[in-house]
Amino acid sequence: MTDEPSTPVPVIFCITDLDSGGAERALTRIAGRLERAEWDPTVICLGPRGEMADELESLRIPVIALGATSRWDARILFRLVAAFKRLRPAVVQTFLFHANLLGRLAARLAGVRCVVGGIRVAERRSKWYHRLDRWTEFLVRRQVCVSEEVRRFSVETARLSADKLLVIPNGIEVTRFETATPLPRQSLGCSDDDQLALCVGRLDPQKGMHALLDVAGRLRDTFPRLRWLLAGEGALRQTLQQRIREEHLEGVVRLLGRREDIPELMRTADLFVFPSLWEGQPNVVLEAMAARLPIVTTAVEGVGGLLEAGVSAEIVPPGDVSALASSVASLLENEEMRSQYAARAFVRVTACPTWESVSEEYAKLYRELLSVPQPAGSG
Repeated sequence: MTDEPSTPVPVIFCITDLDSGGAERALTRIAGRLERAEWDPTVICLGPRGEMADELESLRIPVIALGATSRWDARILFRLVAAFKRLRPAVVQTFLFHANLLGRLAARLAGVRCVVGGIRVAERRSKWYHRLDRWTEFLVRRQVCVSEEVRRFSVETARLSADKLLVIPNGIEVTRFETATPLPRQSLGCSDDDQLALCVGRLDPQKGMHALLDVAGRLRDTFPRLRWLLAGEGALRQTLQQRIREEHLEGVVRLLGRREDIPELMRTADLFVFPSLWEGQPNVVLEAMAARLPIVTTAVEGVGGLLEAGVSAEIVPPGDVSALASSVASLLENEEMRSQYAARAFVRVTACPTWESVSEEYAKLYRELLSVPQPAGSG
């Protein structure tokens, strides 16, 4: 006599939006790798349907877009409650501040008791974010931080309960980036003689893109063949374009927009520059490491656990344009240092978790909270 197969446990992943950002891609990798015999995932985003929705649905994960017209669209709470009542999840996993807040409120109103928050960044925009998180944290069982620095920030600055916090870092698909085929440089408006510095990120004040233009202006006379490639989209596009025109950087800086060929771009570039002001654990830094790119980065959250200053990367204080420009110049002038940094960073990234192991860490947490035994032969 054999046991009847168990019904997969319904899990809802709730996120603010599904644009092609780091948190959204992480959610897709985690939900997509859950064992379907054990888990039945659904994704709900508060905003309109975003780019990642198609990829999720290709993985047979239903997507519900609630269509929020602003970050504080009050109607979304009621829509979220209705969705939770209809789907009756055993676990609600939220990602990013607005989804963390509304998701835990909606879960309580819908009678869902197992809620896990997702803290993906050391949020520095407003102390109100910290207060609202602190006032409502009694509604969650645990909160997953993406790095030890984020966990420490959550305790020391946001003053969240340490006993509810744990760390599960991002994963990386090393082979996808290491083996990508470089693009023809002419397709990027560049020549084979150009030096290519790549930055990948949302065009948002958090990402430090204005500092990047400052560095481009400072170095253009010293390195006349240096070209800056900025891959990403966001609210600052028009402002950055205006600065590029006003400072006569049209031949120096190229805004590539949103790209689906980031591995190929990274394999084409000579240098990766990441000027962000605060983070959680930047996926793009992991990806640049896997692509064997020499890296100049600011010392934002999550970087210290990945790279060592002066050994595997140039690491400078956030917002320090002079230090950023000096570090870029040093690497451009020293080919041997670039090779050494890239090789050492690659060795470090091969020891980082895969998305499969990260997804299993989430599954282990859900089993613990639900008191579900681990399946035979897993992890």
